[in-house]
Amino acid sequence: MKLLTITIPCYNSQEYMSHAIESALVGGEEIELIIVDDGSKDDTLKIAKEYEEKYPSIVRVIHKENGGHGSAVNTGIANATGLYFKVLDSDDWLDATSLQKIVKFLQEVVMDSVSLDMLISNYVYEKPSIHKRKVIKYTSAIPSGRFFTWNDAKHFKMSQNLLMHSIIYRTKILRDCHLHLPEHTFYVDNLYAYTPLPLIKKMYYLDLDFYRYYIGREDQSVNETIMTNRIDQQIKVTKLVIDSHNLSNIRNRKLRDYMIKYLAMLMIVSSALLVNSGLPENLEKRDELWAYLKNRNKSVYRIITHRKLGYPLQFKKKFGQKIIIWGYHFYNRVYGFN
Repeated sequence: MKLLTITIPCYNSQEYMSHAIESALVGGEEIELIIVDDGSKDDTLKIAKEYEEKYPSIVRVIHKENGGHGSAVNTGIANATGLYFKVLDSDDWLDATSLQKIVKFLQEVVMDSVSLDMLISNYVYEKPSIHKRKVIKYTSAIPSGRFFTWNDAKHFKMSQNLLMHSIIYRTKILRDCHLHLPEHTFYVDNLYAYTPLPLIKKMYYLDLDFYRYYIGREDQSVNETIMTNRIDQQIKVTKLVIDSHNLSNIRNRKLRDYMIKYLAMLMIVSSALLVNSGLPENLEKRDELWAYLKNRNKSVYRIITHRKLGYPLQFKKKFGQKIIIWGYHFYNRVYGFN
């Protein structure tokens, strides 16, 4: 059994996957690196096989029919032998020094028989085309350098959501919550970062700039134009998040507040993209999405509407819609998330 499984979902990734793979190999023999070729049409599988031949005790390659990013993550979870699990997208990379520190820490956790459910670290938006980077840290939201629970959490800013980039799960947690991401759907990383949360009891935060999240490819799923064109998938994921838990039944207040805030973020992004498109049919989709939330959970709808900027996002007049668009682009300029 390995200490940490790192899964790299790959689809037509021949141009950049080696950078991701090489960054993960720094973890050495404690790492199980599962490269999932999701039905690529280029040399992705060939490159992956070359790494498997060179590092047979570390690298495993799984070839499958195309099912999308979520399907590849599902495959990684199903085949993982590591005690802990991490997803690394094929166009991103891991910081070498941080990975070595994380491996050492997890070794100590296992030796001390500590039941750690989630390890959190920083991630970095990397935009080399404009020589810009933005580090997302959690020092103001959660304790650093000690084990903690949700009761110890403080206020998470909107920029401090725990994303796929910042979390390492105990593999058993992912299996116990029966996480199964939908196929042929983008933005499922939100489900990955959200669905297991009620099972997370003990956490630890290492203040390390570990995950490097590349921003800049024209075909990237977080490109604003592509996100708008795929807005139906964004809506689908948001609805799946709404349906994944009855937040009124979450007993821990701080966990419940965090999950509501995360859902509010998804509602904000979806609404802003729908309004920004300027299409009448997308304004109808925005109204339908808010009605969906209201029908599923009126109390959460009221909280998001009155406390989390939900009310302005439902403006129907032109001036109100301009405010939404301005707010979306301002937030993007500050944090550079696409």
